[in-house]
This record gives sequence, C-alpha cells and structure tokens, in this order.
Amino acid sequence: MQPADALQCRAAEVIKARVDRRSAAEQEKMQMKLLRFGAVGQERPGILDDAGRIRDLSSIVDDIAGDVLTPEGLARLRAVDPADLPLIEEDVRLGACVGRIGKFVCIGLNYIDHARESGMEPPAEPVVFNKWTSAVVGPNDDIVQPRGSDRMDWEVELGVVIGKAGAYIAEEDALDHVAGYCVVHDVSERSFQFDRGGTWDKGKGCDTFGPTGPWLVTADEVPDIANAAIWLEVDGERHQNGTTADMIFTVPQIIAHLSQFMSLKPGDVISTGTPAGVGLGLKPPRYLRPGHEVRLGIDGLGEQRQRVVAPQ
Repeated sequence: MQPADALQCRAAEVIKARVDRRSAAEQEKMQMKLLRFGAVGQERPGILDDAGRIRDLSSIVDDIAGDVLTPEGLARLRAVDPADLPLIEEDVRLGACVGRIGKFVCIGLNYIDHARESGMEPPAEPVVFNKWTSAVVGPNDDIVQPRGSDRMDWEVELGVVIGKAGAYIAEEDALDHVAGYCVVHDVSERSFQFDRGGTWDKGKGCDTFGPTGPWLVTADEVPDIANAAIWLEVDGERHQNGTTADMIFTVPQIIAHLSQFMSLKPGDVISTGTPAGVGLGLKPPRYLRPGHEVRLGIDGLGEQRQRVVAPQ
C-alpha cells in the first residue's frame, strides 16, 4: 500500500469511529444538503457544512445515487460530521445533485394559472410525461439551444427525489418514500412539444434541458414543502413568482398516482409542474435566445443560474 493510500484509509477509519460514537439524538439533529461536484462525468459526492462550504463525501459513499438515498443510506450520512471531511476550497462546478437517475418523470399543467395561460383546462388527474436522463445537467451549466429550435421556454419546478421503493403507494404513506427535494429547470421547446405531433417528451428531453440542483435537501429539513416560494427570472426580469401551495395535485397525490402505473425506486426524480409566467403565456410570447441568462430558485432549496448558448 502506498503512503497516500494508507493515509486515506486511516482518515476513513477515524471518520467511521467518530460516526459510531455519535448519539441518536445528535444524528436526528443533523440536516443535510447533498450535492455532486467536479467535471462532467467525474462528479464526486459532497455535503454542505454549517458554513455553506463543500465537504468531500468520497470516503463514505461513491455517489449521491441509488441506495445512498434510502432511509438507511441517509441515516448513515446523517451520522457523519461534515467537519471531519475534507474541505473543497477551490471554486468547483456543481453537477446534478442526483447521480444515475433512474426515471425522470414530469407532471404537466399542475398549477391552474399555468394551465390557463397555456390555453388548456386544468386536468382532472395528473398529466404525466418523461424527461430523458440524457437531458440532466448541473444547476449552472449552459442551456444549449437545439438545432431547429425557435420556441425554447423556461419552467421552474419542484423536484421530488424518491428514497424508498414502492408501488401502489397510499397517499397517506407517500412522503415516507421521499428522500428529499431540489430545484429543477424543465426547459421546454414548444414547437417540438406541440407542433409536430406525438407526445410532449421530444420537446422536454433535449440535451441540457434538465438542470437539477444545486443540492438535494433532505426531507427532514423541509417541513413545509407545500408552501414554498418558487420563482424564475430572465436577464434580471422576474417572470415566474408563485408558491407550491398553488399546485393542483400535491406531492403525496402525485406519488400515489404515479405508483399506480410504475414502481418508484430510490434515485427516481419527479418534477411537479410549473407556475404561471412561462414565455408561452406572455402577450406576445417570448422565448429564450442565445445570450439570455436565467436565474431560478425555490425557497430553502437553493438557486440555479444558466446561460443560453447557440447550437453546437
């Protein structure tokens, strides 16, 4: 074993020993913001400390994904004192806060005002479509305009990350299946979505159309997700300014509904719809163009910033 490897192993042993000594009460008080940092395709797991600095979780888990998001996996992370972990001092890129996403399921028309601004009636049950996982990028990565696009639109959404597997989940049990919450930008190309027939998916799943993060905030840290401010602005102009209290279908209702048609697994992400104020609904409509800068966020879950760039 090389000296550096020995030191790393020893550091991991020290951290484990300190974790084992922590009381259940101390662990219960630990609240977590989990993230992934590093170059594209080389992201490492991280956690924010009390000062908002990134700490490296690589000695504890290999990624913020899959079984790490289960109740047992989160309990293990909750037992870790971030102060014992290596500090990431340099300015690093943030990746999507969940790695190896299994399913990225989206809910459409879930705010009454947004349904009406889109010229549609509020739905009687959740409108379900998919965003391809190849669309997922970091919260501050560029949005690349697809070739042939002329109606690229913005949508800030609450993301729900599944932590406990289940099917046919009762509404009253639904929140037990949630690992945490995050900000999602459901970038949409309206001409692909509406004008060319078929499903909405092809207007939702283009590369870079799924900025996710900056971090996953564990469910225990979000006591009132049903009443969180949600907003988006383009070039400093506020367009969306809503609250999750205006959802037609609540998070528990959405989880229960989806689980009637598919098993939900740890690491699945559900994007729960957007409030009014999208470009499609403006008079006249306005859309994203190269050079635009987008900023969006949800209270308690952080902010994203993206630059729109021309097709590559």
